[in-house]
Parts: sequence; C-alpha cells; structure tokens
Amino acid sequence: MPLAGIGDIVRESPAGVGAFNVIQLEHATAIVAGAEALGLPVVLQISENCVRYHGALEPIALASLAVARRAEVPVAVHLDHATDRTLVEEAVTLGIGSVMYDASALPDEANVAATAEVTAWCHERGVWVEAELGEVGGKDGVHAPGARTKPHEAADYVARTGVDALAVAVGTSHAMTTKDAVLDLGLIGELRAALPVPLVLHGSSGVPDEILREAVRQGMKKVNIATHLNKAFTGAIRDYLDHDGKVVDPRKYVKAGRDAVSREVSHLLGVLAG
Repeated sequence: MPLAGIGDIVRESPAGVGAFNVIQLEHATAIVAGAEALGLPVVLQISENCVRYHGALEPIALASLAVARRAEVPVAVHLDHATDRTLVEEAVTLGIGSVMYDASALPDEANVAATAEVTAWCHERGVWVEAELGEVGGKDGVHAPGARTKPHEAADYVARTGVDALAVAVGTSHAMTTKDAVLDLGLIGELRAALPVPLVLHGSSGVPDEILREAVRQGMKKVNIATHLNKAFTGAIRDYLDHDGKVVDPRKYVKAGRDAVSREVSHLLGVLAG
C-alpha cells in the first residue's frame, strides 16, 4: 500500500488515531501487525531520542518507511519531538511526511517565531506539522504533569504559527509506567471548541482505557503512546528468558516481545475506536 499521509489519516478517521513510537525495527513491524489485525490505520513515530539511540536518523527512518509501504493498512511515518531544525529538514528529505517540531522549552515568543518558521518551510514541501503548547509532564524529567494549556492561548498560537495539529497539556505525563494519570476532560472539550486543528495527546501510556476513550470523545484526535509498548516488549522478553535460560537465538525472545507489542497495539487501537 502506498505510504499514507498523517493528515489524510487524521481527517478520514472517525475516531482517535493511534501514534506509536518506534525504537527498533521490531517495534515498527509489531505496530503495523497490530494495526493490520484490526484493519485500522496507524502512525509510526520516530523521536529525537530514537535517532540518538541509532546514531543517525536515516537507518531507522528508511526501515520504518519500508515497513509502512508494505503494510496492508494506511501507515504514516512521523518525526516526533524534534527540537533540532536540521533533523526536521533531514526527515523531510528522507521522505517522512509529517513532523512534530518541539519548541515548547523556549520562551513563548521564541517558540512562536521558531515554530512559524519551521512550519512555513515544511508547508512549502507539503509536510504536515504538529507542535506543543503547555509543557506535557515528564519530558526530560523536568516538566510537571499539572501544566495546563489555556484555550485562548492555544488558539492564538495556532493562528500565529500555522501548525496543522497541537499537542496540549491536560494532565498526562511522559514515561508513565502506571495507568493513573488524571485528565482534565472538560479542558479537552474547551480546547476542541477553541481550535481549528486536531488535538494531540502526548504521554498517553499512563491513561486508563476508559479515560482514553472519553478523551477521544471530548476531542482528542491523535494519541501518542510509547512507554506502555516498551513495558510490554520488555516484560515479554523477560518472561521468555526466565522460562528458557539456555536460549541463544535472539529471534526467539525478541519475537515474544514483538508479539506482545502487536497485541497491545490492537487493544489500544480498539480503545481509541470507541
């Protein structure tokens, strides 16, 4: 199937769109398999941290793009949480059709200026741009999950930057390993009413299923999940090695991790579909 654009997936999906972070090739194939099991579209995300892990963007980007093109469902490949404009430009050159440019650590006016500049450059090349306003908790260990995005500030930010989607702070926190995040569902509804672009929920691994469903009902469109899949992947491999202390072929225990990720992706896509 031809590579899908994230804008098309978001526009055409009647429910929430699952966006899952790729760490290794096994994650990409597992995520797509989980989406194919339900016949639903999905987004493969490559973060700046993932790029550092691999030492470069190109190897994991080209692998993810190849997986996406061979999928039986629409799959988009997205650059997530890029703080470096050079990385954004490289991603676009490699064929990635959407980016999340993260200038949220900058002072407000600098954030607006940098994001508007990157957005204009991307739009000239047909690339969809997501940004963040209101620091989502847990990122780099410094942001508080109590941060909240104000609707009027969000509307002004979107108007001044021209972004295509906005990640907002409504109570989630990155890297949560327990599902006890408390979301401000009323604020999600207010933000949805105030903004002309889709809302994005970052740090969704800590959100219970029933709250995730309600967040989508209130207006969340793209839902990012990473830590939950990593927890499933690691847990499955640990269990396999605990039961077979003599195994030496990594394909055997990595497959257990990959299968666990596929199951979780199918489950989460079902949750987001309502």
